[in-house]
Amino acid sequence: MTATDRSLELINTAAQAAADKLAHDVIAYDVSDVLSITDAFLLASAPNDRQVKSIVDEIEERLLKELGAKPVRREGDREARWVLLDYVDIVVHVQHSEERVFYALERLWKDCPEIELPADARATRGKAEEHARLQAAEEPAQPGGEWR
Repeated sequence: MTATDRSLELINTAAQAAADKLAHDVIAYDVSDVLSITDAFLLASAPNDRQVKSIVDEIEERLLKELGAKPVRREGDREARWVLLDYVDIVVHVQHSEERVFYALERLWKDCPEIELPADARATRGKAEEHARLQAAEEPAQPGGEWR
């Protein structure tokens, strides 16, 4: 069994919305062969809570406006460290970059086929690592010390 056309349509629209809000490392997996509750997972991350919320809001708005889809469940809003949007056909995970590294959902689903995403979403790959390098370069050498 593979993800339905509707699931792929939802995934691609959500991935584009995430990319438009500067999400990092957007990736999708077809989990229909291993899970009976959904067809696909979309994973995205952001370096801060406010951006996580912005990405989630954009995905929700775009899926409703363009495809008439509303999530049946939204979890994790309060802290915005890991927000889950459940659309039944797909599940969207938008995580703070630290949670993304810690929970490493990619490892869990690495044996599932990756879903081809729009070019803008594919271009987000490696952005979290790039952001971390830039942040490290801007941090002071030591507490109370000089900037590098």
